[in-house]
Amino acid sequence: MANPILNEKAAAEASRAGWAAPDPSTARGPITDGPVSAWAPAGTTMTVSGTATATGVLLVLLLVTASIGWVTTDPLVDGFPGLALVGAIVGLVCGLVVSFKPTVARVLGPVYALAEGFFLGVISRAYDAMYDGIVLQAVGATLGVFAVMLVLYRTQIIKVTQRFRRIVLGAMMGLMLFYLVSWIVSLFAGRGAVSFMNSSSNFGILISVVAAGLAAMMLAIDFDLIEKGAREGWPKGMEWYGAFGLLTTLVWLYLEMLRLLAKLQDRR
Repeated sequence: MANPILNEKAAAEASRAGWAAPDPSTARGPITDGPVSAWAPAGTTMTVSGTATATGVLLVLLLVTASIGWVTTDPLVDGFPGLALVGAIVGLVCGLVVSFKPTVARVLGPVYALAEGFFLGVISRAYDAMYDGIVLQAVGATLGVFAVMLVLYRTQIIKVTQRFRRIVLGAMMGLMLFYLVSWIVSLFAGRGAVSFMNSSSNFGILISVVAAGLAAMMLAIDFDLIEKGAREGWPKGMEWYGAFGLLTTLVWLYLEMLRLLAKLQDRR
């Protein structure tokens, strides 16, 4: 589940237009009431701390519904509930909408967190039933990768350049295409076929390692866009846009960690 949210071009356009700014085409003429100052009143522009707060709010909402999904369902006994699939679809739709219209992130961010949280709770319960303790391992690995990438980014060991973005985003799109092809092949190959995504072969493990690595690299891109928005004084509402994008990357990374750890346990 890749990060479709942090579309830098869309973010830049939204910040230039202003948060819910009026259509420039309706202006009657230039405003000439004196010199223009770059100063903006405190509390009206995007900050890193504000984005961190918004991210925390979304994480709390996600954990609440994840807990509900965990305690109310047992996919191994009752089957995978349709409500969880609805949650995944709602999350995907929210991501696509926000990627094209960043200004709705304040509204769709909580919706995404609640819907995706329930899906994560159900799928985590299923993995934990098959692989004892795997959920705690995946959570720990996700937090560890997040901390490492934050340190690497802050110390500039990893520098997010345009070339870095192109490589990571190109590789991510290639991976998503591979996943799609693998899923389609599994539909026509019959029940006995093993999807590359779930195979515990060396190739299957390599794919999961690559996917987790790409998710980690996406964290650096997320950090860079959030810092850029704060530096350039994007509107305050863009904090939710940054938080939304960061949350989708964390969800992707967690799911890849779950898949990778399950494959490694299958090899034992």
